[in-house]
Amino acid sequence: MSSQDIPEENLPSEQDAAGHTLQKTADDPFADPGLPPHEHRVQDVDERAAKGSERTVALLFTISMLATIGFIASYVAFPVEKIVYIWPLGHISALNFALGITLGIALFCIGAGAVHWARTLMSDVEIVDERHAIAAEPEVRAKVMSDFAAGAEESGFGRRKLIRNTMFGAMALVPLSGVVLLRDLGPLPEDKLRHTRWAKGKMLVNMNTHEPLRPADVAVGSLTFAMPEGMTEHDHDFQTEIAKAALMIVRIQPDDIKDKRELEWSHEGIVAYSKICTHVGCPISLYEQQTHHALCPCHQSTFDLADGARVIFGPAGHALPQLRIGVNEEGYLEALGDFDEPVGPSFWERG
Repeated sequence: MSSQDIPEENLPSEQDAAGHTLQKTADDPFADPGLPPHEHRVQDVDERAAKGSERTVALLFTISMLATIGFIASYVAFPVEKIVYIWPLGHISALNFALGITLGIALFCIGAGAVHWARTLMSDVEIVDERHAIAAEPEVRAKVMSDFAAGAEESGFGRRKLIRNTMFGAMALVPLSGVVLLRDLGPLPEDKLRHTRWAKGKMLVNMNTHEPLRPADVAVGSLTFAMPEGMTEHDHDFQTEIAKAALMIVRIQPDDIKDKRELEWSHEGIVAYSKICTHVGCPISLYEQQTHHALCPCHQSTFDLADGARVIFGPAGHALPQLRIGVNEEGYLEALGDFDEPVGPSFWERG
């Protein structure tokens, strides 16, 4: 015989935890199990235990703040190239290890503090609420706000100031980790873009032969590339430095030089200009000896080397910087200082 064949009044009944009778029906023979009786936590009945949990949560938030400060300090203290041995990880970057450990501790302690707070101090009474339409009625919204206020009161957020203040401190400091990471978008240029390896007394070295240049080595109409004395291709920063210091040397009849300063900064018609195009930094490699024009192969910017290397065609924004040169006691060409302006393309803080 099925349950549908049993009269409703003869179906067995049960009681829930509150003592209410849970009547089974012919349509639904399974009784509502109800909720188990609420068991109080030790923090609910013992204020000393509640204070201990409060101190634990505050300690976790405080550790998070210290870890965030450690994250920032590690970023400043450890150089990028420093490698350390840590068992069992092996040889790793000291900076990456310190950043990972400190940021992990900062985030973990915030999460652990929030979980411990919720499990030991916030209300854990189970509440049953019927499903309602998505568009809540005004009475429902009022009830939600009332429940929220009651929950805030039960959580002790306003009463337990130690937890509240340390949580605010931890949450306020953690975003600083992301701000510090913005520093890693690239090295700060400072004034590095304004200086090169050229200095007074640095001899001009032929980039092909790696030999110092004499005036006799530069013929009229020729194009020679040079770099500062003391630089080698094996230097770890060679590519960075040569990108600023690469030099283009041409010899022009002094009578053909139109710019007065260019003539003063030359030696017997030998002029030295930056090889780096002022558009996007391409190396200039084409020279037309009849017109004294230098052409950038990337975007066809053209510079008149007989007239201060001014731009006569193309997208370049300004003339090539000139290096003042002379001859030392041994008869070699040498620089009389650095470029008087930054080489290469413009940058936002150039002015």
